[in-house]
Amino acid sequence: MVQGTVNWSTKADKDWLQGYVDDWVDFYRKHTKEGQVASYIPILAKANPNHLGISIHGKNGMIVKSGDTDIPFTIQSISKVISFMVACMEKGIGYVLDRVDVEPTGEAFNSIMHLEMKSIDKPLNPFVNAGALTVTSMLNGKTAMEKLEPILKLLEKMIGYRPTINQAVFESEEESSARNRAIGYYLVETGFLESNLELTLETYFKQCSIEITVDDLARIGLILANDGRDPFGEGEIIPRQIARIVKALMLTCGMYDASGKFATYVGIPAKSGVSGGIMAVAPPRVRERYLPFIEGCGIGVYGPALEDRGNSIAGIKLLKHIASQWDLSVF
Repeated sequence: MVQGTVNWSTKADKDWLQGYVDDWVDFYRKHTKEGQVASYIPILAKANPNHLGISIHGKNGMIVKSGDTDIPFTIQSISKVISFMVACMEKGIGYVLDRVDVEPTGEAFNSIMHLEMKSIDKPLNPFVNAGALTVTSMLNGKTAMEKLEPILKLLEKMIGYRPTINQAVFESEEESSARNRAIGYYLVETGFLESNLELTLETYFKQCSIEITVDDLARIGLILANDGRDPFGEGEIIPRQIARIVKALMLTCGMYDASGKFATYVGIPAKSGVSGGIMAVAPPRVRERYLPFIEGCGIGVYGPALEDRGNSIAGIKLLKHIASQWDLSVF
C-alpha cells in the first residue's frame, strides 16, 4: 500500500481505507470453507460458517468496518480477559497471580494435562479453562449474578451499553459441560476453587454467553491499546498495570495453543473465542512513515468457521494480512 503524505484522518482517507478493507474481507471470506463451526456446544453449530466481519476503531476516532458486522454473537473465551481484569481489580494483582500463573501451556484450552503431568501448584494462565474457572471462582458474590455484576458493569463502561446474556447459549453450554465439569472436579480436588463448583460453573457459562458485536470487541481493544484509558473522555477504566498484564497474556496465551504462531506471524495481542470472535489490540507504534492507525486501534473480528485450535480460520488470515499491510506488529 502506498502511504504518500496522507494523514489517515480525513473522510477521503477513511474512504480509501474502507475500499481496501472491503476488498480484503471479500478475498478472505473464501477461507471460511476451510474451517468448521464449533459443535461441542450444540447451539454454536447453528452459526453460518460463511460469515466474516471486521471492525477497527482508532484512537483518532476513525472507524472502518466491513463484512458481517451487525451479527450478535456470544463472547465465549474472550470473556476470560474481562473476568481476569475484574478479579485483579477486586482482589489485587498479587492475589490473583499467586493463584493463576502467566505461562503458555502448549496444550489445548480445555486440557488439564499440564496440571497433572508437570506437578505445578496452580493453573498456568487465566486463558485456559482451568485458569479461567479458577479466576471466576475468585470473583466476589454469593450467586452467579452477583459474581457477574462487575463483569457486566465493566463491559458497560467500555462499550456504552449493558450487554445481555444469551439464555439459549447458556443452557446449551450447561447441558454440554462434561469436559468443564471434569476440569472443575479436578480443581475442587486440588483446592484451586474459591467458590463451590456449581456456582463457579454457572457463573462461567453465563459470562461466556454474554452477547456482543465486532464493534464492541474493537471498542474494548481500543481501550486496552490506550493502556486502559478511554480516549474519548471516560478517563481510566482499567488500571494501567492490569491493562498491560492483559496485553502480555493476550500476546503469549490468547490464541490457545496457536499463540506462538500468531505472535510470530501477526504480532499483536489478541484473544479468540469458539463462537468465532477475535479481539485484537494494536498499541501505538513508532515508524518512519505515518501509517493507518499508528496512534493505536482496537480490532474486532467475527468468523465462526474455526481451525483445529478453535480460532476463526478466515479471521486469522484477515488479521495477518492487515497487520502486515499496516505494520501493526509490536515487534
